[in-house]
Amino acid sequence: QVQLVESGGGLVQPGGSLRLSCKLSGDRFSDYKMGWYRQAPGKSRDLVATITRSGSPNYADSMEGRFTISRDDTENTVALQMNNLNAEDTAVYYCYGMRVGWSWQEYWGQGTQVTVSS
Repeated sequence: QVQLVESGGGLVQPGGSLRLSCKLSGDRFSDYKMGWYRQAPGKSRDLVATITRSGSPNYADSMEGRFTISRDDTENTVALQMNNLNAEDTAVYYCYGMRVGWSWQEYWGQGTQVTVSS
């Protein structure tokens, strides 16, 4: 069965950086559009970034320039490099995958906490 497992979250000071990683298992990774979403307490789950099967990224306006999404089809992973973090980036970050061109089924990881605080 398809699973998405995130790693790399934690506590970081304002201005710092973190790199999140998500590994897909149970299916052919290259068939998936991947992405990252985040949800702060009491808020909706919002887009951070997505990346197509061919590697083309898409970013929410507030993230572009600070965050970089990438994928490694040899490792079945998608990563999110987060730089110049601020307190407003504090949230649970969720990995997302969509099977493109067949079932179009969507999958979510369990989430990883990112806390930006001094």
